[in-house]
Amino acid sequence: MSDMSFKITAQSATSRARTAELHVAHGTVVTPAFMPCASRGVVRACGSEDVAASGVQILVSNAYHLYLQPGMEVVEACGGLHRFMSWHGPVLTDSGGFQVFSLAGPKDIAEEGVTFRSPVDGNKILFTPELAVEIQNRLGSDVAMPLDECCPYPAERDYVQHSLERTLRWAERCQAAHGRDDQALFGIVQGGCYPDLRELSAAETARLDFPGYAIGGLSVGESREEMLEALRAAMSALPAEAPVHLMGVGTPLDIVDCAAEGVDLFDCVLPTRNARHGSVMTWAGPLRILNATYATDPRPLEEGCDCPCCRGLSRAYLRHLFKAKEPLAWRLLSLHNLRFYTDLMRRVREAIAADRLNDLRGHLSAWTQRDRS
Repeated sequence: MSDMSFKITAQSATSRARTAELHVAHGTVVTPAFMPCASRGVVRACGSEDVAASGVQILVSNAYHLYLQPGMEVVEACGGLHRFMSWHGPVLTDSGGFQVFSLAGPKDIAEEGVTFRSPVDGNKILFTPELAVEIQNRLGSDVAMPLDECCPYPAERDYVQHSLERTLRWAERCQAAHGRDDQALFGIVQGGCYPDLRELSAAETARLDFPGYAIGGLSVGESREEMLEALRAAMSALPAEAPVHLMGVGTPLDIVDCAAEGVDLFDCVLPTRNARHGSVMTWAGPLRILNATYATDPRPLEEGCDCPCCRGLSRAYLRHLFKAKEPLAWRLLSLHNLRFYTDLMRRVREAIAADRLNDLRGHLSAWTQRDRS
């Protein structure tokens, strides 16, 4: 059994939204929380101290990526993932199922596992549930994920049902292979965009009695309405006292809507990926730093923001760095977007505690409309 604990601290009277404290080996995470992606042991262009200073509580890394490079043996020999990347807070690791399935064809998927060729050296690898757990055990993350089968979108119902059944069998194998009391192994819910299959997957995964649950296979091309319907169906069958991680969903409006359904943890590449493309998040709406209007703009990106990007640096200077392809631009814009996300999650938690999440949703809905205009 895992040493993890989860304590709900506030519950909305008008939705499933709640705030909570997730206690794991390397600290406590106040939820709802956003996890920046450190897939290869680094938040792209940012040092661990920078990320911690932005208010980030927990990171998500990827067992598949770290298995390929530098290898689980290297990370283990360096004292585990936390010490390897000099990160002192909690870390959740994904098994890498999404990445593995993106490299495999239908004939490469079998009951034993998934076969693919390494993009690093071309060697053939059989990725099994047991290997996925071994990697994460040796990395020493606080929360680990089982290997699951990731369905494409769209997919035929029969395929999705067979897939979720295989994911359940793999989940049992992962439980049997898991061997760390200081690491929590979550179960993963699949089921595509079929609400009844989502509910079935959630109910059967809950019967395996994991300490927490993840919902995978959403935000892969379906509409927001389909995503939310599938999420609601899954949430209806998961135990209310367990933490829930929604995998790969992370626009600000999606976070608010999914927090209202009871989701506790989010992860997405959006803050840092957008930064590398010159897209900056502010509470007045998205800002694209390459726009000519900022060429002589002396203002910071966001008045009142305390990130390194906004402390004394102008929009004009940041635009200059980006146009000059200076690596510093990636770092500064990424740290600003991370700070925006930690502020977003603080506002989400405060809104839940005050039962005013709809007010925050209204602001972000208008924010999203400005982004599309």
